[in-house]
This record gives sequence, C-alpha cells and structure tokens, in this order.
Amino acid sequence: GPGWANPDNVTLQVANAIIGHYDCTYGGGVHLSSPLASVAVANKLCQSFQTFNISYSDTGLLGAHFVCDAMSIDDMVFFLQGQWMRLCTSATESEVTRGKNILRNALVSHLDGTTPVCEDIGRSLLTYGRRIPLAEWESRIQEVDAQMLRDICSKYFYDQCPAVAGYGPIEQLPDYNRIRSGMFWLRF
Repeated sequence: GPGWANPDNVTLQVANAIIGHYDCTYGGGVHLSSPLASVAVANKLCQSFQTFNISYSDTGLLGAHFVCDAMSIDDMVFFLQGQWMRLCTSATESEVTRGKNILRNALVSHLDGTTPVCEDIGRSLLTYGRRIPLAEWESRIQEVDAQMLRDICSKYFYDQCPAVAGYGPIEQLPDYNRIRSGMFWLRF
C-alpha cells in the first residue's frame, strides 16, 4: 500500500469504507450497507471482518482480516476478492459517495475530546510534518470519484500478488496459486 503522503491513500481509505467491516453482533442482518457484510450474514461466512490500511512514511499494508469457521475460509476469501475486483472494474458513483460519507464520519467522530484531538495533532505532525485541517481532508475526500477509485484499486489490487497469513485450523485456506488467480478477472 501507499505511504501517508501518497495521494492514493485517501482513495484507498474510501475503498476500505465501501467494503466496510462486520461483526456478528451487529443488527441489520442481510440489510447491512456493505455488500460483503450482507453476503457474510446471508451465508454465515464469518464472525467478523475488518479492512485495514496501515500507512508508514513510504509504504503501507492494505488488506482485510477476518475470523471464520474452518469450513468457510474458502468462501470468505472468494467473496472478499470478488469485492476487491468489483471495486477495480465496476465501482459506482453511489457507493463511492457512501464510502466518502463513511470516511468523513470516521475522521470526525474520533475527535470527540481533548485527548483524541491531541493524539491526532501528534500523529499528523509525525506523519505529515503539519496538522492537516478538516477542510483539507474534506477537499481530498471530495476529489475521489468512481473512475479514480477504479483506477487506484486496479493499481493496488488488480493482478497483484497478495501476502496471506492464516492462524488456527486453516486446512480450507485455498492454495496460494488459487488466491493469486483470484486477483484478476478475464471477463471485463
């Protein structure tokens, strides 16, 4: 993934917001806004999943973490990769707008007291060398559109070699070659 200063970072944060997160304690069932969460609920694929984008000064780690039963690992990998490929090939303006709204909400909601604000100032100074005002974050988020999201997701996901780690009973984790072949579609 990209580093903090890379302009692709905001677009990938929007992509992560579109894919979202899920925990089996959430209400809503199959009516959750995240397509992957809806599929996970409908097919009882996992107890939880979370997308992540961990950025450092010049590189980053981008992906997803999920917890599931041993017999549904293969299906969860399949549907997760399907969501990544869909973002690369057919992301729509309406879901990009939804992702931008989720990201805006996440940026503002954690600034709910003096301690989180001070932590945000310190993190900004360490990563960017300055405090980036919310208005600048808003303009960066506003620049993201569906075509930009498709292009950036294609750059970081489409036909790329993923790093895969599993813990616990992972006998059903697909072979790496099969996971790698799920990182592209020949049909679009």
